Formats: sequence, structure tokens, C-alpha cells
Amino acid sequence: MSAITGRACRIVRIRAGRAKPGLQPQHLAAVRAAATLCNADVHGGELGSDALRFRPNGAPRAGEYVFDVAEARLGGSAGAATLVLQTAALPAFFAEGISVFRIRGGTHVPRSPPFDYIADAWCPLLKIMNLQIGVELTRFGFYPAGGGEIVARIEGRGRDGGLQLRPVTLIEKGALRSVKVRAVGANLPDHVPRRMAERARTLLQDVAPRLEIREELASARSAGAGIFLCAAYDQVSCAFSALGARGKPSEVVAEEAVAQLLRHRSCGAPLESHLADQILLQLALPNVPSSFTTEDVTSHLQTNAWVIEQFGLARIAVETRGDGTAVVKVNPSTRFSVGRAVAGCVRGDGVTSS
Repeated sequence: MSAITGRACRIVRIRAGRAKPGLQPQHLAAVRAAATLCNADVHGGELGSDALRFRPNGAPRAGEYVFDVAEARLGGSAGAATLVLQTAALPAFFAEGISVFRIRGGTHVPRSPPFDYIADAWCPLLKIMNLQIGVELTRFGFYPAGGGEIVARIEGRGRDGGLQLRPVTLIEKGALRSVKVRAVGANLPDHVPRRMAERARTLLQDVAPRLEIREELASARSAGAGIFLCAAYDQVSCAFSALGARGKPSEVVAEEAVAQLLRHRSCGAPLESHLADQILLQLALPNVPSSFTTEDVTSHLQTNAWVIEQFGLARIAVETRGDGTAVVKVNPSTRFSVGRAVAGCVRGDGVTSS
């Protein structure tokens, strides 16, 4: 938001409640990526820092960039490359010209969206809004070594008003059309992805009108396994996943992912909880309202709504319904224009958040 609007910000008590508070490698890599795009002054941009000042010195610039999470910590890191992409992509849409990112780090690691989630759910929803992005996985990166790579191509058309964002109204997801399953094992015997795939087939064959299953053996710096599901509905595509671990049967991995899909399918809301908070900022940027329903309200959704309001971009109302789902209404500010902000100079006022 700071890179897009040109407003300086200060963040305090960063991840204060976590076992390892402060900036971790993926967070620091994301800060550095955003700073590179808008030539920002950064104070507190160190590993473990619990406070950060970020002041852009210009509009985002298109170009070819390499962002490596491993560079954020001595000895490297498997921090999530996908989180760096989600931070850097939006400012790049408001640059003039094509940007190409090579982002290195963990591509399929715990507590972060795997590459398949980005490709199957996040990017398609951005394209509905007229945010054009293409992503490619060139190397897998599993915990603990990481070493994966994502290449993203982003079409920036924003400074002169060429980026015409479309609002979104997603209240119902419609009928389930198909489910795509990708079972992956890296540096592991071929029975690992096969067992995940077969268990998923058993659980989904009576659910999906069309079921596409792919088993894949890959090489990576660290051994790893996971299953990645994409449920395509009339109005939206949603992604679900589970990762393997030492001592965890392949069948259990598949069961975890399928359980997520079935829970979301039964609730009626089009957006699962992760996609709801990850699309919120984008919906604050068009000049007309958007609305959607989500399967539940998470602290991430509430926090993102609060920070967006601190920047004055939009007012966000979250109405929880009796079944636990929620309607989210995003009303962009009529007093703020992103196009004017990125075209102009940096504003002197700032935003503080914790």
C-alpha cells in the first residue's frame, strides 16, 4: 500500500505474538522487493527487526528483478517465495511497462500459499479484475533447503490511467465443474505421489463431475511431497493443499487436502478464508464497490481490512451470518485516486500500524 500510494508508513510490534517475533527471511525479502520497486528509504529492514519505517521516493518502476529469500539470512532460507510475489506484484501493476520477477526461495513450504495456490486461485481472480499476471514454476523449493524459483510476468499499465480495474461481486460460487489434482514427490520414491493421488481419487470420484489427476516426480534441494487441488466452479476457482512430513502417510496428506475442499464446498460461499484476505487490497483500488462472501472470518481478513482503512483507501464492512460465513463489502474512497498517487510525488503524511 505504501509503494502504491506513495504514503510513508511505520510498522511497530512486528509479529510480536509469534515464537520468533520480528521480520523473518521471507518478510525481509518482501520489504526489500517493495523498496526496490519504488526506491524507498527503509529503516529497520533487518532480520528480527520489530519496527520498520518505509518511505517511497517515487512511483513503482517496471523492469526485470531477481528477489532471493536466501539472501536475507546467513546460511540461506526456505522462506516463502510466494509471499514475496504477493507483496511485489501489486505495485508492479501500477508501473509503466512489463515487469519480470525471478523469485527464489520456498515454493511449497508450510504456513504459506504454495505455488499451485498462486497459479490456480490467486492469479485467476486477479485477471477477473483486469490485473494481468503470468506465473511459472521453474524449480521446486521444499523445506528446509528451499532453492525453488518462480518466474512472474506482470503487465503494468497504471501511471497514465491505462489500468482500468474491474470490481468483483462474488456472492455465490455456482456449480462445481471440475477438480484438478496434482500429487508431487521430490527426491522420493514414486509410490509417494501415487498413493496420494489414489487416495484423492477415491475421496473425490463421486464429488467432482470431472476429475483430472496428475502424479509428478520432481527434483529439489530438499525432499518433499504435497498434494494440490483446484476446484473450478462457475464463478471462481479455489485451491487447497497439504504437505507431506516425515512419518506422515501419503494417504493422510491427501485426506487433509480433500477435507479442506469438501468443507468449503459445503458452505456455499465462493471464497475460502485465505483467498478472502489475499484479494482484499486489490478490491480496495477500483473506484466502484465490490462484495464477496467467504467461508469464515479470519484474523488476517480483519487485520488487512483495518490497515486498508488506515491508508484511507476504502471502508470495509464484514457481516458474519448465522452459518459462520460472512459477507464482505468493500467501498473504495471517493477522495483517493491510486492513479494520481502513483503519478505524483510522495505525500508527506504517513501511516502507523502495529
